[in-house]
Amino acid sequence: MGKQFEEFEDGGVVLKYRRHSNGRGLVAMTAKADPTAYVAPTAYIEADSRVDRDVLIGEGSWIERDAIVGRGAILGANVHVGAGSVIGPGAKIGSHSRVGAGSTIGAGSRVPHDSNIPAGSRIRSPHSSNLGRAA
Repeated sequence: MGKQFEEFEDGGVVLKYRRHSNGRGLVAMTAKADPTAYVAPTAYIEADSRVDRDVLIGEGSWIERDAIVGRGAILGANVHVGAGSVIGPGAKIGSHSRVGAGSTIGAGSRVPHDSNIPAGSRIRSPHSSNLGRAA
């Protein structure tokens, strides 16, 4: 049987990833990705992050360390979720969007494609008057 993980070197540090069973995306050894989540083959989930049930992570997307992606969230292709960010349950992040480090996207929120959410932003749930804008 072949090795159960893949290694990459980053500035002299060896990073280990395993392939997710649903989609074959790369999940850091210290990250948690629920088996019901779909992680596209070219997506990465970095160390100490968590991806909950029924999440869809599109091609080329990158979830940085310590981020949380809540149940049923959908991330399009080439979405970058910054370190320590929280994507609420049922949120939808459009393709080619960037969510800055330490941001919170509320449950059920919709972020249009090609959006750039600055670091530390708070986007409230759809019942809020600031839908789609950084707080």
